[in-house]
Amino acid sequence: MTMKKLGILPIILGALLILSSLAPVEALGRLDQLKKHIEAACANKAGKVGVAAKCLETGEELTINGDESFPMASTFKLPVLVEVLAQVAEGKFSLDDEVAILPPDQHLGSGMLSALTAPGIKLSIRNVANLMMMISDNSAADILLAKVGPENVNKRLRQVGIEGISVNRSCQKLILDLYGLEYEKYKNLSAAEIEGAYVNALKAQPQRSEDVRKNFSQDLQDQSTPRAMNALLEKLYKKEILDPASCDLALKIMFDCQTGTGRIKGLLPPGTAVAHKTGTIGGTANDVGLIVLPDGVGHVALSILSKDFTLETEDIEKIISQAARYVYDYFTFSR
Repeated sequence: MTMKKLGILPIILGALLILSSLAPVEALGRLDQLKKHIEAACANKAGKVGVAAKCLETGEELTINGDESFPMASTFKLPVLVEVLAQVAEGKFSLDDEVAILPPDQHLGSGMLSALTAPGIKLSIRNVANLMMMISDNSAADILLAKVGPENVNKRLRQVGIEGISVNRSCQKLILDLYGLEYEKYKNLSAAEIEGAYVNALKAQPQRSEDVRKNFSQDLQDQSTPRAMNALLEKLYKKEILDPASCDLALKIMFDCQTGTGRIKGLLPPGTAVAHKTGTIGGTANDVGLIVLPDGVGHVALSILSKDFTLETEDIEKIISQAARYVYDYFTFSR
């Protein structure tokens, strides 16, 4: 979602430095002690973090600000994927159906579709979904959200008892709202034209960016609680929201995610399998996913959301990676 290219943390050096400050696994003990460690890692006056972690085999879980709403940023693409696969299973369209990408479909933000030359791009729904999830392509997400309808995404979630997630806007509208630009006026302009308009607006009102950012997280559109996002992950793993084959496909796509290597995966042992989706926008950096623990120990659903940060994205990623490592160690060695 972010308009800024993220740097990649130096994983090996970062792991050595941060792991040296972690308490020994044996010292974590009970779940309340784990919670204290995570709260300490997340405590930061520059922003707020919410965490939900649950071992899906034992049901043992913890939350920190678990019922507070946070901007989803691109993690909203996970419930969109669920609705796409649901409608495919219902026969409304096929993953093999092709979509012609036209200039109005090339939207702001992350991904590659907006950088290609259109017309001349034709992709299957399957590949549009892959781009949305693997590299967080905003244009792909907006194409799919328009196809399935945000109201249907929310209805599906409510039908399975998930109340804390609300999907409302396309990436294009969300970013225009973050920029403080009127959607109806700018929605059909090219990304370059919109960026130019934003730069001009900042020149006229230098405080504009900070004012809009402060208000952004107060808008409850496109927000989720950590507990609700974790419930979605659990229902995917337990095959309670889609048919088994569709749940397996969703997780397979998530295992191939290429973004956020410095977040949940950042300090985990090399090769740890994580099916996840990241999101970044306006003071928010998120990562939500399913961690596969070693030696058949189990699986952990982990959702880490943030808001109102004035730190660089890389600094928020360090908080996420520390919290994720605490969770990994506890659920790996406490059973």
